[in-house]
Parts: sequence; structure tokens; C-alpha cells
Amino acid sequence: MVPWSQANVHVMTHALHYGSSIFEGMRAYSTPNGPAIFRLGVHLRRLWESCAIYRMEI
Repeated sequence: MVPWSQANVHVMTHALHYGSSIFEGMRAYSTPNGPAIFRLGVHLRRLWESCAIYRMEI
């Protein structure tokens, strides 16, 4: 992560020209035992499968 003011994307980024990108949202909650991520395994599997379809490496 970088500060918002330092974030940038190269003008030749494939996702900007062709819409090829992968996004997966994950929710985290504060619990008495520390942070808990809701259904982490499900979200990660969907992310990996989406990347495989696009032939993107993580």
C-alpha cells in the first residue's frame, strides 16, 4: 500500500486499455480474539480461479 497521493498506474496498463483485471473484495472484522476475515478460503479460491481464466500469475 502507498499513500493515495503517491498511487499511480502506467498509461500502458493492459487493464486500462482492455478492461482485463481481477478484483475480489474481502471483509475483515474485529473480534475479541483479533481480526477475522469472513470466508477467506472462498474468496481466495475465487481470486485464484479468476486469475487462471485470465492466465494471470499471482
